[in-house]
Amino acid sequence: MTSFDSSPTLTAWRALLAVAVVFVMLATTGWSAVRDHHAKGERELALASWARDRIAGRPLPEAGAPAFRMAHFFATLTSGQQMSLADKYPTVVGNLNGVPVTLRYHANRLALKQAVAVEKRRTYDETLSAGGRGEAAQRAARFRSMLAKDRQILAFDPSGHGRAAEVFGNLDRASRVSVVVPGVDTNLLTLERSRRVNSAPVGMAKSLYGAERAAAPGTRTAVIAWADYTAPAGLGMDAALGGLATEGALRLNALVGALPGTSTVSLFCHSYGSVVCGVAADKAPDRVADIAVAGSPGMRADSAARLDTDARIWAMRDRDDWIRDVPHLEFGGIGHGADPVDPAFGARLVSAAGASGHSGYFEPGTESLGNFAAIGVGAYGSVRCATADGACHSGISGDRKADARRAA
Repeated sequence: MTSFDSSPTLTAWRALLAVAVVFVMLATTGWSAVRDHHAKGERELALASWARDRIAGRPLPEAGAPAFRMAHFFATLTSGQQMSLADKYPTVVGNLNGVPVTLRYHANRLALKQAVAVEKRRTYDETLSAGGRGEAAQRAARFRSMLAKDRQILAFDPSGHGRAAEVFGNLDRASRVSVVVPGVDTNLLTLERSRRVNSAPVGMAKSLYGAERAAAPGTRTAVIAWADYTAPAGLGMDAALGGLATEGALRLNALVGALPGTSTVSLFCHSYGSVVCGVAADKAPDRVADIAVAGSPGMRADSAARLDTDARIWAMRDRDDWIRDVPHLEFGGIGHGADPVDPAFGARLVSAAGASGHSGYFEPGTESLGNFAAIGVGAYGSVRCATADGACHSGISGDRKADARRAA
């Protein structure tokens, strides 16, 4: 890991490179970031029906109601009434923060079965191109995979490129919850991979869950593969801007605020996911104790202190991650700002030894994964710093607010 060289010559070259990157992006994608426009689908129709429906003579809460209000409403229902709503509106109930997580798992299994049937019909639709039918077959296969026994799908929206979240462990009983926030090109088809398994969100989360259980067998942990935001598609303008990160941050904080119980939460943010976490930091619920970033293009802040959070900020980057060559600058809203592994940024710098490339941080046996696991279970004394002097341990007392004051 190298420090950011702030010499005037290198800074000038980086600025020139940033301008060149911007013009290449504009030449290939245009000034307007591309957005998918989707026809009104089954979920939209279900939401419209939900808004008009009643149960036991009572109107249903708005689908966008705060999680505490949704939780209160479902707590007043019998188990039979809860199940009735999940069965009737699986695409709605499966995505509502505040709904009991086991009910969301049930609803999303139903939604996945419906989605498989839809995609299966599309594979035979002659009005679609061969490519369209092929993608339908891929999506059907992905959804069938997500229906495998014991998988806990916390969120599922098949519209467009799709969004989803999966839980490993018992979310209701966990005292420590880790949320993996992935980056560019995250969608339903890239949710998991058969090769380079641990470079995809599900593989990352599953690997982290195994490492946390090994690090602290007596700690009740759960890990969420959180692909429930619209990530940039490729390295175009969306990846250089903060719009999708802003939208993602709202969804991330809503998820964290709605988690059951009083668990302590750690965010593990990879690549563009670290932009999402940076934007989310100042409004993150108090239960977020740690924000750890890997392969970060920046967190849209000049320093860890400017993130305005009591959460501990951790950062790592392996030696051959190409993200090191991306200009860590921000100009006119383009770019994501300072490099989190620059010592001047003020993050706790931890070792990524053993990790290889931009997507190797969750591989078993790497110090990057070991450090993530130690942070996730609160075993801060086991974290291996990026420097021999152990500076990343400085000031950790277990009191996050006190730690944050010392760091500032």
